[in-house]
Amino acid sequence: MIEPCLHAPPRLHLANGTLEALKWLALLLMTGDHVNKYLFNETLPYLFEAGRVAMPLFVMVLGYNLARPGAFERGVHRRAAKRLFLFGLLATPPFLALGGQWWGGWYPLNILFALLVITLTAAACERAAARQKHYWVVALLVFTGGGALVEFWWPAVLLGLSTLWYVRRPNIMAALGVVVSFAGLSLINGNSWAVAALPVLLLATRLPLKLPRWRWLFYAYYPLHLLALLLIRIPMAKAGYLFFI
Repeated sequence: MIEPCLHAPPRLHLANGTLEALKWLALLLMTGDHVNKYLFNETLPYLFEAGRVAMPLFVMVLGYNLARPGAFERGVHRRAAKRLFLFGLLATPPFLALGGQWWGGWYPLNILFALLVITLTAAACERAAARQKHYWVVALLVFTGGGALVEFWWPAVLLGLSTLWYVRRPNIMAALGVVVSFAGLSLINGNSWAVAALPVLLLATRLPLKLPRWRWLFYAYYPLHLLALLLIRIPMAKAGYLFFI
């Protein structure tokens, strides 16, 4: 009698330099998407579609880093949350001034706050796993309440948490969470380009790149590039260019 062989899902391993390369790629895609959106009224070909890949890459890299052994004990979650909150606030004025939000021009909050919600939910889960069971309620409240306020809503938050869970302990439920997240993002985006982030991530596991880490660059770049786009629009508007958002 031949017994069925049940294999656990494969582990996900990325070199530190490769993670930095993924962040640079996401930064490039995000910048192209924002130039297209805020300066050219989304008329440039392919930049919108390519831009859908940026957010999932940022989210999955964050989930991977939060899943590192001992990350919570070393204060990684706390430091990341402080930086995301600070630079999310700094990005808010140019983000709102560029337009495109709903409900009085303030909703939803920018993507740094989505990353913050992922980080805070993950931190609450870590405390709950350390036998502080009431933090499961905190995690649920942060996930549901925070996910309702940020760009890409709950699918973005779920993707980060599912990635963290899968990296920490590969299992079918975590993989299913990733699939559900991408399905939700496809509905939000009106296309399935976000799914392209998954093969990019899997390909990256085979590329042990060596790039230096720029600790503050990716935080600071977000508000700075939005401010730059806002300033560039001033002479364009004076020249008669019309912006539709």
